[in-house]
Amino acid sequence: MSTSHRDVPAGPHRVLILGAGYAGMAAAIQLAARTRRSDVQVTVVNARERFTERLRLHMAATGQQLAEMNIPRLLAETGARFERGWVTAIDAHTRTVRIDDSRVLRYDTLVYGLGSVTDTAAVPGVEEHAYALDSLGGAGTLADRLARLGTGTVVVVGSGLTGVEAAAEIAERHPECLVTLVGQQDPGANMNPKARAYLRAALTRLGVRVVTGTAVTRVRPGGVELAGAATLAADVVLWTGGTRVTPLATAAGLTVDDRGRVVTDPTLRSVSHPEVYAIGDAAAIRQGYGVMHGTCQSGMPTGVHAAVSIARTLRGRRPRPFRFGYYHTPVSLGRNDAVVQFTRPDDSPRRGFLTGRTAVWYKETVSASPWPTYRRMSRLPSSGAFWPRGGRFSRLRDAR
Repeated sequence: MSTSHRDVPAGPHRVLILGAGYAGMAAAIQLAARTRRSDVQVTVVNARERFTERLRLHMAATGQQLAEMNIPRLLAETGARFERGWVTAIDAHTRTVRIDDSRVLRYDTLVYGLGSVTDTAAVPGVEEHAYALDSLGGAGTLADRLARLGTGTVVVVGSGLTGVEAAAEIAERHPECLVTLVGQQDPGANMNPKARAYLRAALTRLGVRVVTGTAVTRVRPGGVELAGAATLAADVVLWTGGTRVTPLATAAGLTVDDRGRVVTDPTLRSVSHPEVYAIGDAAAIRQGYGVMHGTCQSGMPTGVHAAVSIARTLRGRRPRPFRFGYYHTPVSLGRNDAVVQFTRPDDSPRRGFLTGRTAVWYKETVSASPWPTYRRMSRLPSSGAFWPRGGRFSRLRDAR
């Protein structure tokens, strides 16, 4: 006698998390903690086993050793599985993901957290002649080059936070080098005037030359060309200007914005494919003040919210809208100085800010916070998890 499909036991609900950055790891550990049962299978896919502390890559670029963060070990106590490999294709119709062009993983729910990388394709010569801070390996290659440079010139392109931190770190660790920071905006442009003045004075103290109000139009072996035909000589060029995302979401047919980020609804689901959640830099998440910009500060909460939403959906409940407000902008200025600008939820500056050793302590506390947070999350029962919100630790609970 034939067996109907109703008699065949259903397999576990497969949740596939692509990317083990700050957002992806937060999603994985939170979801595993909330779904400790045999009918839910959580799998994390990442190209490397070592976690990339992107917040500290400017330190690695000057030869400083970073802590070894092993993703399988971080996941070991949670029950989440780890799959090492590069994501090479997503088929949203069949709900499959191809890994390394050789393996296929199936999913019922997908968490898309593949993040972003430095945009090295927008300006001629960047890919061939400039360094970028996207990986520990890339940062190590730059560190080796700087160690061999001796007296020389270093141009850091991009006056945003990554460029400022990198320029300060290089100038402090390699005082024999002439470091120039080039960008269209003044360093600390989004800070209040006093905090911005402090940042600029710190760069001056470190010997960093600042060139603003101009764009780099080409990178050559011996320097960079600026808009208006001016040039800057450089033995080493570090590119920190702008980011881009992988085209995988576009190729899969998900609705994306003009930068290729997955457009989400208020609950972080893809507007075109509700079985897909998008988190971190890979998502175009709209709040009342506009589309969020990618940072660790915002990325980790998106991962937590996606996990909470999936857990609620698996219990037959409706996911809640995601709401997020920025709280601070911490910027290191070498190992002995920093500035922390406190912000309104829309990321505009408040009057309050920290400087000096107090700011260094604050910045280090923030940079190290994912690891105790992850450990707490992996051990908590499924009723909730502690998460920093508005400067305090508050309890995230499921709606009863």
